[in-house]
Amino acid sequence: MQLVETASNTIPDGAQVMRVTARDGAPLRAVYWPARREEPLGTVCILQGRAEFIEKYCETAEDLLARGFAVVSFDWRGQGGSYRALRQAKKGHIGSFRHFHRDMLAIRERLLERLCPRPFFALAHSMGGAIALDMAQRGISPFERMVLSAPMLGLAGLGSPRRASAMARMIAGLGFGRLWIPGGGATSQATRPFDGNLLTSDPTRYARNADLAAALGEGAIGEPTIGWVAAAFRVMAQLQEPRAALDVRIPTLIVAAGGDAIVDTRAAERFGQGLKGGGVIVIPGARHEILMERDAIRAQFFAAFDAFIPGTHVREKAAPPARAG
Repeated sequence: MQLVETASNTIPDGAQVMRVTARDGAPLRAVYWPARREEPLGTVCILQGRAEFIEKYCETAEDLLARGFAVVSFDWRGQGGSYRALRQAKKGHIGSFRHFHRDMLAIRERLLERLCPRPFFALAHSMGGAIALDMAQRGISPFERMVLSAPMLGLAGLGSPRRASAMARMIAGLGFGRLWIPGGGATSQATRPFDGNLLTSDPTRYARNADLAAALGEGAIGEPTIGWVAAAFRVMAQLQEPRAALDVRIPTLIVAAGGDAIVDTRAAERFGQGLKGGGVIVIPGARHEILMERDAIRAQFFAAFDAFIPGTHVREKAAPPARAG
């Protein structure tokens, strides 16, 4: 349950690593960073995407701590240092996204409500964004506001999403849900060569995450199982219903990636335009992992974050303008 540190990735000071057990007995690896000021602005809970892990967001945690927040991060079941449903730890299998609800509710009950200053905010990426919206629709979210980075509301490049969804459901229904997707395997996407990657245009951050994935071993999982894909399609179909955004009563800002080749940016735009509170912006040129992108892209993300999350306007005092002559 400890965190892994590498030469290129330092754990922010004050980390309190703990084991949180969900109601069904699944152990989760979690970490809490207390705020560095006497009057915190609240707590930001980082909700990872598929195949991610706590250590990948240490830089982001440091950014949030510098803004005056307490920070919580945890590994969803099936990845990182948390529970596995299968003996093959690299598979990261899940049969229903409702299991992720149990994880989030355990973090709320055993960590957020016991240790953390209010209000609670979500910073969610990709799959984490889909989980956050699913829970918000069902009225079981603990958050006051949410900022979603490239949420998984549809997959990019699918010629026929309905056909792909039907095939995944059928194969899973026949009892093959625990198999890798066709062509899938145990190799973590984060350890593949930088050239041609779909995650980020920043080679330094990409190399840092590759080093972390190698150091974590089984914590950095491979491709999804057919069961995970079938479950993901079910959630995405629900979130693509015409009135789905209206059911989200929590103010929500979607920050989508203009160069995303993993999730469907158009689906995120449609959803964001239907929100009662919040909206959507698209960062041109950003690839899927916006928070792992170049400094200029990350700066745009945090400018939007700071404008949306109350009390986070942390800026250096501007120098007085020079006088002419």
